[in-house]
Amino acid sequence: MADTENKAPESGAGIPVSWFPVPEESELPEGLRRLFSKARETVGFVPNVFRAYSFRPERLSTWFSHFKMLHEPTDNLSVAEREMIAVAVSMENGCLYCLVAHGAALREALGDPVLADRITLDYRRAGLDERRCAILDLAVKITNEPIECSPEDIEYLKGHGLTLEEVWDVIEIASMYNFTNRMSLACGKIPNEEYHALAR
Repeated sequence: MADTENKAPESGAGIPVSWFPVPEESELPEGLRRLFSKARETVGFVPNVFRAYSFRPERLSTWFSHFKMLHEPTDNLSVAEREMIAVAVSMENGCLYCLVAHGAALREALGDPVLADRITLDYRRAGLDERRCAILDLAVKITNEPIECSPEDIEYLKGHGLTLEEVWDVIEIASMYNFTNRMSLACGKIPNEEYHALAR
C-alpha cells in the first residue's frame, strides 16, 4: 500500500490515483513539470497516469516519448485508428484507466461520440469496415493469443492497404497497451473524472 508519508492524491470519492506513492509536482524534474503544465493547457488537467507514473520519473519521461511516437498518424493509420487499437486491447484486458482515458481520446479523434463508445465497448458490433476490423482483430490476437501470430497476419493487413511500417505500428501499439494496461491494473490507477465528460 501507499507510503503514508507520501500519500497518493485522491481521484474522486476518496479513491487514490495509485496504490504507490505519488511525488509532489514540485519534487519532479523540470522536464516533467513542463509536461504537467502542458497537459493543463491542452486538456485542462494532469492525467492521473502521469501522476502515478511519476513514482519513477525517469521512466515516465521515456514512456511518454514512446507513447507520443506511436500515436503520430501516418497515411493509412490515423490518430483515431491508433486510439481504436488502444481501446480494443484495453477492453480485452479490462483496464478501467485506459478504457476511460482512451475512450475519451477516441471520441475526440472521431468526432462521433456514439460510434466511439460502441468501438470502445465492442468494436465487432460497431459497424466498422473490414479494414478496421482486421486491424483490431490483430490487436486482440496479440493480446490473447500472441503465440498464434504469423506472417499471414502481416500480409493480411498489407492487403488492406497498410504499409509494412504501419503493420509494425499496429503490433507495437497493441503491445504497448498490453504493457500499460498491466501497469495500470497492478498499480491501481484510477482515471480522472474529467475524462468522462470529454468530447460528448
